Amino acid sequence: MISQILKKVVDGVKPTFDKGGKLSFLHSLFDAVETLLFVPDTVTKKGAHIRDAVDLKRSLIVVVLALVPALLFGMYNTGLQHFRAVGDVAAEASIWGCWWYGFVRMLPLILVSYVVGLGIEVAFAQRRGHEVTEGYFVTGMLIPLIMPIDVPLWMVALAVAFSVIIGKEVFGGSGMNIFNPALLARAFVFFAYTPFISGDKVWIRGAGKGGEYIDGFSGATPLTQLGENAEQMLANANVWDWIVGTIPGSIGETSVIAIAIGAVIMLATGVASWRIMLSVVAGGWLTGLLFNAIGASPVMDMPAYYHLLLGGFAFGAVFMATDPVTAAQTNVGKVVVGFLIGVIAVLIRVVNPGYPEGMMLAILFMNAMAPLVDHVVVGFNVRRRLSGKLTKGRA
Repeated sequence: MISQILKKVVDGVKPTFDKGGKLSFLHSLFDAVETLLFVPDTVTKKGAHIRDAVDLKRSLIVVVLALVPALLFGMYNTGLQHFRAVGDVAAEASIWGCWWYGFVRMLPLILVSYVVGLGIEVAFAQRRGHEVTEGYFVTGMLIPLIMPIDVPLWMVALAVAFSVIIGKEVFGGSGMNIFNPALLARAFVFFAYTPFISGDKVWIRGAGKGGEYIDGFSGATPLTQLGENAEQMLANANVWDWIVGTIPGSIGETSVIAIAIGAVIMLATGVASWRIMLSVVAGGWLTGLLFNAIGASPVMDMPAYYHLLLGGFAFGAVFMATDPVTAAQTNVGKVVVGFLIGVIAVLIRVVNPGYPEGMMLAILFMNAMAPLVDHVVVGFNVRRRLSGKLTKGRA
């Protein structure tokens, strides 16, 4: 009943936003809102086509739903780390109190991400006379999840603007971009404002200012500790905390369990490629085993599966490497690109202790290489088929 009333209201004001209407300059924005609320009524009238109830919007909604477990746990962990930092034992023990604290602190990041990102997308769509694509609904959620909770809002706005304009719109918009926009936003902050994303204190919201930290508390992530003092970090390693996610780190990247739930949702619905996920994990694990065999340093001696649990490895393998636009398109290409992402991520961690989180650079590098990998795979398949055809003809 409510949906029918809302539909009548939307249909009633629609002519105002259509071409020739008083608010036609806001047509792209109106179209985006209408598409979000209702199933588009546009149909293919001629030519061969496939009718399917699953469209781009529904696929992207599945991805957003898959991000919810990491989002909810990230909010809880934000509050948990804060109360640990200030020594509030009672608040630390309250699940609801920790989650609410994290929700209040994280909501502004999400709002800034969506307002700035969608605002730019609407402006470009209106200028070009195009519809607003749904791609940013996922990107807008990914960006806050891969940021530290204490990152300034103005910095998030700049990173979002950079990722949307330079990473997407200059290439022609959604579906044309080479690099993952969310990772470009993180890369922008990392290289332009390094202390705000690599220091020990940035991972804890509302602590570390004015002497709020209790004595002996460290806000360093396990990866930061690995780069600074690998022996001590490995001696004090608590693998269960890494799996659950009750450690400092980017908001949505700490809980392997929450990320695994999201992976199951995307794989069960067919939204993400299992080839990419599995090959990323295989590449990282096998590279870790190779370094174990070399054993030239404590980091090389670290159990190979540790790499799969630390930093953004799991989050990147599930939500970033599987981006259908920037990933490889051929099945063989997906395996190759995914495997190399895992290899490069662990290689950067081990060889360059100053930058122990290599997942971001590994994915961005393979985003650039994915078209080349697909080109080689397609060329090989064409040559193999032609060779087989010619051989059969000669016989």
